[in-house]
Amino acid sequence: MALDVRHQELVKQGDKLFADKAPLNSLLQETADHFYPERAHFTQSVMLGREFAAHLTTSYPLICRRDLGNAFSSMLRPKGKQWFSIRSAYTEDDDASKQWLQYAAKVQRAAMYDRASLFTRATKEGDHDFAAFGQTVLSVELNRARDALLYRCWHLRDVAWAENAEGKIGCVHRNWEPTLKQLHGTFGDKGLAGPMVNELRLNPFRTVRVRHVVLESSDYAEPTGGKKWRTPYVSIYIDVENGHLIEEKGIHGRYYVIPRWQTVSGSQYAFSPATVAALPDARLIQAMTLTLLQAGEKAADPPMVAQQAVIRSDINLASGGVTWVDREYDERFGKALSPIEFDRTGLQFGLQMQADTRAMIREAFYLDKLSLPPSDQSKPYTATEATYRVSEYIRQALPLFEPMEEDYNGQLCDETFSLLMRNGAFGPANDVPERLRGANVQFHFESPLLKAEGAERGSIFANGAELLKVAAEADPGVIDTVDAPIALRGALEGIGYPAAWLRTPDAMAQRAQAREAKQAIAETIAGIGQAGMAAEAAGKGAQALGLMEQAKAA
Repeated sequence: MALDVRHQELVKQGDKLFADKAPLNSLLQETADHFYPERAHFTQSVMLGREFAAHLTTSYPLICRRDLGNAFSSMLRPKGKQWFSIRSAYTEDDDASKQWLQYAAKVQRAAMYDRASLFTRATKEGDHDFAAFGQTVLSVELNRARDALLYRCWHLRDVAWAENAEGKIGCVHRNWEPTLKQLHGTFGDKGLAGPMVNELRLNPFRTVRVRHVVLESSDYAEPTGGKKWRTPYVSIYIDVENGHLIEEKGIHGRYYVIPRWQTVSGSQYAFSPATVAALPDARLIQAMTLTLLQAGEKAADPPMVAQQAVIRSDINLASGGVTWVDREYDERFGKALSPIEFDRTGLQFGLQMQADTRAMIREAFYLDKLSLPPSDQSKPYTATEATYRVSEYIRQALPLFEPMEEDYNGQLCDETFSLLMRNGAFGPANDVPERLRGANVQFHFESPLLKAEGAERGSIFANGAELLKVAAEADPGVIDTVDAPIALRGALEGIGYPAAWLRTPDAMAQRAQAREAKQAIAETIAGIGQAGMAAEAAGKGAQALGLMEQAKAA
């Protein structure tokens, strides 16, 4: 289908976004050259077989980026655990809703880690983009067979976006260069412009320039004579090279998930605080390492000075090598061949500077913040110290984990949940508890930060129990100050107790009533028994008195 005015305008808008993004691509190229050379294709073309890090003298900045990128998945999305849960503000006292949400979380996790979904591959690529560039572009959709999810990570070079009036990403433009075979496999015959149909047989691996645009339907005009868009977003694929509309349809989800680490006002693009802080040190350590290598070579293989009229052959400094000298030369006038002396005291100073620079790069990548602060081994480990260390860990780790939990994992899980819900992955809609229908759900993540917060709640409960124990010795009435069941429930939830393991308040009240009724019955039976014994004793006493009276009368 030929492009109309709407589609031509979309292409122009995308070209403008990519043109404005060109200076950022230069910065990202410089960042990638130092920290992520495998991804350094922002202003350079991909060359298969190129040695990525040939221009570097030390790999330390790359290792720090690698360690931070790997830490994101190992600490925030541990594969062997249910690292997220689904909650709703309207279900705090509704166990049926809680159990359905726990069931939905397990179904969603199974769908995400299905081998066909490529979730691990996409998020691994995204984690390293996030660490190096402060943002990444992921897509969430169903695969062609519509029997599994499909996650993909796209190169930041190929994507540009703009924010809406609320500061959220409103439209996304992505340049895509599929082969004719890929284009036909995705869209069928409608994906190919007229001349391309025959070329598919002759040259199936020829690439085509395609533009994919996802934008809010309120910002996109309806087709002439067509119906209004009934979906929040519209997806448009355009063959820019041939002026051919491939596909235009309304979609319910955003399709693209674009987490952003550190944003600044006035720009829709984010930055990595790790590489922004470490880039000057990365440049420094490369130059410093080169200088130290050159100095080390001179120390191990020093330059030589020779008496020109005395040396009769090439100077051979190899092991076992021989350099021929004029036999008539008298070395009392000086050595025929001697090393040039130079001051080596600067080597140690240079190594110390290099160690300091490495420490700065490591700190810039938060690698010193990924574990609890060390404790004082010379002192006993108290609950107060544990609370302090956890609080300090939360304070230091918050800048690292908070954007990942809210903007990265949160967006990814929200988009996945909506997609699965629309396609019936959680079973019939009637099985959803009534209080959850139409309710807003939120994802909570199993992360070191959440664990630390849960541990802090447990420590608060333990410290409170110790204080109550001490106070109760002076005044037993202070026990009533705390609602023990509520406090215990909060502490257990903080350390991760499943909802199925906890009784509801109603069930606890019923058990309390049953226990009180059972205790009342036992007291009644005991009272009856005591009354019977008293009556029996009274009867025996009366009988004894009667016998005494008879004896007196006789």
